[in-house]
Amino acid sequence: MEEHIIWTEKYRPKEFSEVLGQDHVTNRVKAFVKQKNMPHMLFSGPAGTGKTSLAIVVAKKLFKDEWKANLLELNASDERGIDIIRNKVKDFARTKAIGNVPFKIIYLDESDALTKEAQQALRRTMENYTKTCRFILSCNYSSKIIDPIQSRCAIFRFRLLSKKDIFKLIEKIAKAEDLDIDEKAKQALFQVSNGDCRRLENILQSCTVLDSKITEDTVFSLAALAKPKEVLEILNLAIKNKFIKARKKLLDIMLNYGLSGLDMVKQIQKEIFNLEIEDSKKLQLISKCGEIEFRIVEGSDEYVQLEALLAYFSLLGIK
Repeated sequence: MEEHIIWTEKYRPKEFSEVLGQDHVTNRVKAFVKQKNMPHMLFSGPAGTGKTSLAIVVAKKLFKDEWKANLLELNASDERGIDIIRNKVKDFARTKAIGNVPFKIIYLDESDALTKEAQQALRRTMENYTKTCRFILSCNYSSKIIDPIQSRCAIFRFRLLSKKDIFKLIEKIAKAEDLDIDEKAKQALFQVSNGDCRRLENILQSCTVLDSKITEDTVFSLAALAKPKEVLEILNLAIKNKFIKARKKLLDIMLNYGLSGLDMVKQIQKEIFNLEIEDSKKLQLISKCGEIEFRIVEGSDEYVQLEALLAYFSLLGIK
């Protein structure tokens, strides 16, 4: 096993078919690459869904061995201002591509972090250098990209990976790294990764440091998350008006797993749907979770707020 390689790089897709869960995007992009022509593109979607990987695959398929010379990869969150557009982007865009493809590619990651002024400068650059350069912009929220840029791009929306795709990736890594991952551990990996393959790969690599046999307990402890059944047990105790027991178990779990108040609220919110109570009460509890999360974000003491949330569960159970 090559311990020194970060798995997010080691298992980065090298072919269109390896970009899992995004067939609705890869099929269209592949068609552009076949024609050796493409518009400016905007990749929008959650983190860890393959946006950067697909951009690199596009460059490799278009430019072959010269792909590094013809691709400028920038992260807008490093340099958010107008200077990155005026200097780095323009200098690269105004020179001719190497090879038989008539344009270069500029990949601008996290482009929703660019200031409005930088986005206006980028809009002009996209207009002026269309013959020699194509832009691939990547963002988590397309609503933060100004309309003139959106109208110049073909927009591709990425989605979180499904359970089937996550399991396929787990099996691929398990086979390559000779890992023993049981079914419960796979379910746990899907829950903690939440469709983000980069998070999945990082958690898996962390687990292998301890043992090549990966269990549910290992996954939850390294992901710094409580087991769903433990959270559900807390909620059931609170609903049955066993507030002191629920409070003690909550504090024990937070200390054992090193959870913050926000982490705990998010896990509680997910488990509300598994409670055996009326739907109307579930709605009230979800609404209360939102209120408690806001208070914690605004600076309230997280332990006091979580106790208040459990107290609300108990009061609702009495009614």
